[in-house]
Amino acid sequence: MKIPIYHIDAFTDKVFGGNPAAVCPLEQWPADDVLLNIARENNLAETAFFVLEEEQFHIRWFTPDIEMDLCGHATLATAYVIFNKMNFLGNKIVFKSVSGQLSVKRNKDLLMLDFPTRMPEKVDLPDVIEKGIGKKPVEVYKSRDYVLVYESEEDIKTMMPDEDILNTINLDPGGIVVTAKGSSVDFVSRFFTPQATIFEDPVTGSAHCSLIPLWAQKLGKDKLTALQLSERGGELFCGNRGDRVEISGKAVTFMEGFINIE
Repeated sequence: MKIPIYHIDAFTDKVFGGNPAAVCPLEQWPADDVLLNIARENNLAETAFFVLEEEQFHIRWFTPDIEMDLCGHATLATAYVIFNKMNFLGNKIVFKSVSGQLSVKRNKDLLMLDFPTRMPEKVDLPDVIEKGIGKKPVEVYKSRDYVLVYESEEDIKTMMPDEDILNTINLDPGGIVVTAKGSSVDFVSRFFTPQATIFEDPVTGSAHCSLIPLWAQKLGKDKLTALQLSERGGELFCGNRGDRVEISGKAVTFMEGFINIE
């Protein structure tokens, strides 16, 4: 079996920035253990696989550990591959996924994801998360992920969570988002995934399904700009549309080739 593979940096316009994803076009679905083993071999935050089924692309996402229910940066990377490597003529791609129908529109070099909203609700913070994160938040919410709100961007930049403590909990498929109002953008964030091969995700599109409606409500605006303050960093242009969110960004190709599986 010979499978094309593309290594794409998403939510950035420069290689070595944003969040890297592998993208594998398939003619048909192999066994799930093959997909997971490919993702493990790639050892990136996410590997996206897709198959063209009638007029929709069926997309699935795998970390080196599990299959995910939704992934933003790998969907952006997949759309980039379809638009730029597969001679796709339209300006809108429709994906079928376990999280429902998703779409990506192209506007020059900017790609806009249309994703479901996941408005988080206020909850109490488990002691182990507060201890592991190391800073007490102002507010705590939860949807798929725990969302911890802090006073300032500096709180997010300087945060040094204790991975050993956080790895005692299992939030699959969720994680922990820390966020605050930004100094040069509307809001900033970082994302941590206990027990995952990659502990801090560089840019987490799916987390913005919760961050966008939350900050839209807090700031009283529906068009927002965001930065994820990981070491690689990523820029997101966001829109709140009630039950849907818009997450836009750029992408670049780092590498392309083939996987050979006997």
